[in-house]
Amino acid sequence: MMPKKAPGGSETVELLEYLFGPGERDEHTDPHLIAAWDPDLPCPARDPGRMTLARLALLLDAPVEALRGPRPDEHVWHVSVRNHAGDRTLSDAEWAEVATAMVHAAGIAARGDEHACRWVAVRHADDHIHITATLARQDGRHPRVRGDIPAMHTAARLFEARWGLTEMSPLDRTARRRPATGEAGKAARRGLPETAREVLQRTLRAAAALAHDAADFLDRLRDAGLRVRERHGDDGTLVGYAVALPGDRADRGSRPVWFAGSTLAYDLSLPRVRERFTPHVAPADWALAEHRIRGASALLGRAGRADGAGDVAALGDLLAVAAEYSPALVRDRVRAAADAFEQAARAPGARSLEGRARAGWRSAARALEHAPRVGRGGGAAVVLTLLIALVEAVEAAAFWHRAQEHRAQAKAAAEAAVLLRAAAALTGSPPPTMRLRTGRVVRTPGTSWPARRRTCYWCTGTGPAAPGAGSAGPAGPCGPCPLTRPAPSRPRELLR
Repeated sequence: MMPKKAPGGSETVELLEYLFGPGERDEHTDPHLIAAWDPDLPCPARDPGRMTLARLALLLDAPVEALRGPRPDEHVWHVSVRNHAGDRTLSDAEWAEVATAMVHAAGIAARGDEHACRWVAVRHADDHIHITATLARQDGRHPRVRGDIPAMHTAARLFEARWGLTEMSPLDRTARRRPATGEAGKAARRGLPETAREVLQRTLRAAAALAHDAADFLDRLRDAGLRVRERHGDDGTLVGYAVALPGDRADRGSRPVWFAGSTLAYDLSLPRVRERFTPHVAPADWALAEHRIRGASALLGRAGRADGAGDVAALGDLLAVAAEYSPALVRDRVRAAADAFEQAARAPGARSLEGRARAGWRSAARALEHAPRVGRGGGAAVVLTLLIALVEAVEAAAFWHRAQEHRAQAKAAAEAAVLLRAAAALTGSPPPTMRLRTGRVVRTPGTSWPARRRTCYWCTGTGPAAPGAGSAGPAGPCGPCPLTRPAPSRPRELLR
């Protein structure tokens, strides 16, 4: 359950017309009132003879007109609360309970306060509601609305646990920033498979993972075809940047749509990108990259809370690079894995990128950059070996997050591991000499050990593990595993 605050406004009736209307693309179905400051308030959609939208707007705005002091410039408060797509459909009564809890947590209308702000909750879809209020108490005073979004997230966690709903990402500045509804609609109208935000996120992440200084980073962005706008301080030093995708324009094509790095992702601001910079290294190949990935994975297994935060951040960069330089056959799966792992690359509350495994994964990323076409000459076995090494690395990150009790990050890493296994399956069966590695996770004092699970390393099935498989790390192939069949006589050629 995810509360999301919309920009404030000054026209109550316009917002009500949108909420009770058909929507921008006729996506609103059966819009109706489910809760309000007055439980006996008639619904404008179902009882228009007793209540109209204009009259409802006047009732909501009445306390604003009676304020003792200056009126706020934007007195309309608007929040949407959305469930996960896989959750069951909540009833109107359940959503009304959610709305009441949200306005209580936000400081809009505390339970039992007869002089609180006026508010209404509207439902026009199965999976979400909209709550709007006017920022004026009925006793003529201004409300104290501060920290409303974190407080509503806390309330949402209680409903998730109580009703068995999907646990949404906590407000720890690690969740991936998704495209806004308008951005998704714009891409759909233009027939594009991705929004401009998603293309920019992926391009910036790959450039940040490989750049060795700010000039190199901006040059890589320009070489990728992006428009780049630099922001300099009074002394001429670079203090920020913004990017735009060619052809993505606003205001009837009169200006480009610029995105600052920090608005694309929490770790793509210029200071966070600078933390990634490492000196230039000599070219290498995928075999060396695979060796460095495995060594770094072992180091992460012995990392504590502080060191591991830097390690998983570097692993996220490595996956972004691997997605760009993977052969065409597996590129989409590896790219999806990099996207899924993005939240796992950001540890809650940690900003340092120091870590013992970081150097290995950074140098592995450089090796992939300088040997992008090795799949043509080495065949499927080379690519498969690298993908299995990436699976080990991502599994190590998942174990580390579980040991630190980072539930959302551990889930993201597990999803990335599944996608990487799917990419490995496309290359053929594992080499017969492949040995499965086991790892050891260091528990941070005061936290519990992650639950042990014996899962097939190859297909994520739950069949009996192969003899001799380790119990601390991923188990061996299960009996019915489809990925342990005999290797084909000729490996499948991979085309870039």
